[in-house]
Amino acid sequence: LDCTICAERFAATATAHAPRPVVWFEESARILIAGQAPGKIVHASGIPFDDRSGDRLRNWLGIDSSLFYDKSRIAIVPMAFCFPGYTNTGSDLPPPRICAETWRNQILQSLVNVQLTILIGGYAQKWHLGASEAKSVTATVQNWRSHFPKVVPLPHPSWRNSGWLKANPWFESDLLPTLRTTVQKALT
Repeated sequence: LDCTICAERFAATATAHAPRPVVWFEESARILIAGQAPGKIVHASGIPFDDRSGDRLRNWLGIDSSLFYDKSRIAIVPMAFCFPGYTNTGSDLPPPRICAETWRNQILQSLVNVQLTILIGGYAQKWHLGASEAKSVTATVQNWRSHFPKVVPLPHPSWRNSGWLKANPWFESDLLPTLRTTVQKALT
């Protein structure tokens, strides 16, 4: 995908970078992973979840890199396709809405074989579930059974969420085993 609609916006960020869309899919994909936006490392490599967050996510899903990066089986379509940059204080900027508003419906309509949608973080959860269903990431993930088996909301697998994982042990004991089984079923 060759898109530059955010070029001026990205040039004005603390990172002053050019757009580099990182979207990964083929129409035959059976699993959709909807995340927030690529980070700086992914922006540099052009490979989604090519960082420690990706290692943790693959562990959560119970799959290896070769399967994770098989575009014919797993689509990785974040809410914004490019690294949005950092604020002057070093915080991540939110994904620009214009990306999802421009591309998301068109891509999702082409993914006709998706059996399972994995929503990572608040931005993806609010877009796919609606604001009334996604009041907070914690509440949405705690309520995962109400969307199961077609949709599974997850927190972001970033190291920054290690405290959240420790504070919510049910995530690892209850949700992850079911997620891994559901991923395997969706891929067969």
